[in-house]
Amino acid sequence: MPRPIAFVNARLVDPASGYDGPGALVVRDGLIADVIQGKDPGALSEGVEVIDARGAMLAPGLIDLKVRTGEPGAETKETLKSAGLAAAAGGVTSIVLQPDTNPVIDEPSVVDFILRRTRDIELVHVYPAGAATKGAKGERMAEIGLMREAGCLFVTDADRPIVNSKVMQRVLAYAKGFDTLVAHRPADPWLSAGAAATSGEFAGRMGLPSVPAVAEQIMLERDMALVELTGARFLVDQVTTARGLETLARAKAKGLKVTATTSINHLSFNEIDIGDYRTFLKFDPPVRGEDDRQALIEALASGLIDIVVSAHCPAPAEDKRLPYDEAAPGAVGLQTLLPALLAFHHEGRIPLIDLMRAVTSKPADLLGLPAGRLAKGAPADLVLCDIDAPILVDAAQLKSKSKNSPFDGRRLQGEVKMTLVDGRVVYRA
Repeated sequence: MPRPIAFVNARLVDPASGYDGPGALVVRDGLIADVIQGKDPGALSEGVEVIDARGAMLAPGLIDLKVRTGEPGAETKETLKSAGLAAAAGGVTSIVLQPDTNPVIDEPSVVDFILRRTRDIELVHVYPAGAATKGAKGERMAEIGLMREAGCLFVTDADRPIVNSKVMQRVLAYAKGFDTLVAHRPADPWLSAGAAATSGEFAGRMGLPSVPAVAEQIMLERDMALVELTGARFLVDQVTTARGLETLARAKAKGLKVTATTSINHLSFNEIDIGDYRTFLKFDPPVRGEDDRQALIEALASGLIDIVVSAHCPAPAEDKRLPYDEAAPGAVGLQTLLPALLAFHHEGRIPLIDLMRAVTSKPADLLGLPAGRLAKGAPADLVLCDIDAPILVDAAQLKSKSKNSPFDGRRLQGEVKMTLVDGRVVYRA
């Protein structure tokens, strides 16, 4: 086991308990051995490596529910190892791998491959999500129960909407029997087909194929009706519009078992940021208007949106340096998730502890993980971050194999100093 570590003079931020204040923390045998709230940790035993945090934030490691890699099948985009290195450098200690790989994660053998491969790499925790349907094609239900037993945390067809409502009903009803969470992207496929932007004055002026915001609401309304019918647990995979938030609010008011995510990209950028056709700002769903962005920030502050994800989606330069409507959608985000999220703290929009809750204890509780908290006996998955340190994002220096970051050249605050996973130091600045 790694040597015991004691962090002193830290700002402990633990959303699970609500504590945000000075203190110390001791790591031993891969677990949190002690949490001392206050400035004086008292006497420490010999043989402990003492790290003076100098007031930096010590928090649970981030848990990212939406991460793509190219492995298996497209390792030139990203490998599990390069994604793990990027996650560690960003203070992310657990990632959930999307199932639209090659082969698709739609049977237990592929789940087992992912788990064995990541154990060999020994960086961050990697949990596969299983496909809800065979081949993520939306036609026949996948082996949800067997994949759950093999270790997948929830089922989803990633960014491919399940159009057939009968298939979706069966997935929800079957998943409920295993108490398995179902995640789904709300997007009407006919309205969304070929879209590169959100309908409006900007898209019209730029001559970009677009999708109306109501496309998200239409599919979300259907999904909420089926969730009410089946009683299943449901994760809205990226709500990005004010209209979608209206439907989400009604569903939560009814008491449906619904949790919602949004991406750091949609919180941070609006359609004007596309500028002169910056393809690194092409996402799926597309970047929205400023009114939608502000509505998302307010929904995160109020708790209507529960979780923030990086939506990490690597794409090499040859897939991005194309005309805007032909370029591949998506952006890398593991390494920039934390400093981008901290911007809302520095702007005074959302308290720090609430921001951290959206990437630590809330995803941990949703998935039944023991991490996401600073508590005695919890896994020592930790991030030490100087939240005030200025950084200039340089995409070329990111650990990801692909460099398609929309934050390239942006000035942020929040430098990760150290990341621990099960008490092992997996990143040190």
